[in-house]
Amino acid sequence: MDFLKKIYEIGETSRRVQEEFLKREGEKILEVAKLMAEVFKKGGKLLVFGNGGSAADAQHLAGELVNRFKKERKPLAAIALTTDTSVLTAISNDYDYSLVFATQVEALGKKGDVALGISTSGNSPNVLKALEVAKDLGLYTVGLSGGEGGKMKGLCDYLILVPSKETPRIQEGHLLFLHLVSELVEEILFPEE
Repeated sequence: MDFLKKIYEIGETSRRVQEEFLKREGEKILEVAKLMAEVFKKGGKLLVFGNGGSAADAQHLAGELVNRFKKERKPLAAIALTTDTSVLTAISNDYDYSLVFATQVEALGKKGDVALGISTSGNSPNVLKALEVAKDLGLYTVGLSGGEGGKMKGLCDYLILVPSKETPRIQEGHLLFLHLVSELVEEILFPEE
């Protein structure tokens, strides 16, 4: 196998997927960034969650918003619901793993906050349950997925879809979304910084 050729092919596929992603979802991404900025401005917060690589993405986004992305500015209230092992294991042990995010959304979420669920398939049971609870509590619901979006479709005020069925390409699109939203939120809220 020509591995160098393979590298170029993967890179080209990734580039095409991301280009199509921005064409299809660019306006929605801007709407989500504006929504998040408005929620932060009013003293609300972002709750973000997912499994595996999506858990890492949740933590990545929370880190960019709480600390900073490109600008020196005040911290923004973002919580990755994937990081407290005591809470995660207590809920999993006492109840069920499908409730690990939903229980935290119920405990921490307030009407007008944003719940952002990340699932490459759109079918992760614990992400779906958390979005259901968020919707019931009056949070804005945002889904980040790929392909057709799976079961997330009916649960999200905004569903951002990477146009691919390949998990690595979807995750690359999710990373682009995280950075775009982080930069846009900073530009909207801190134009003079």
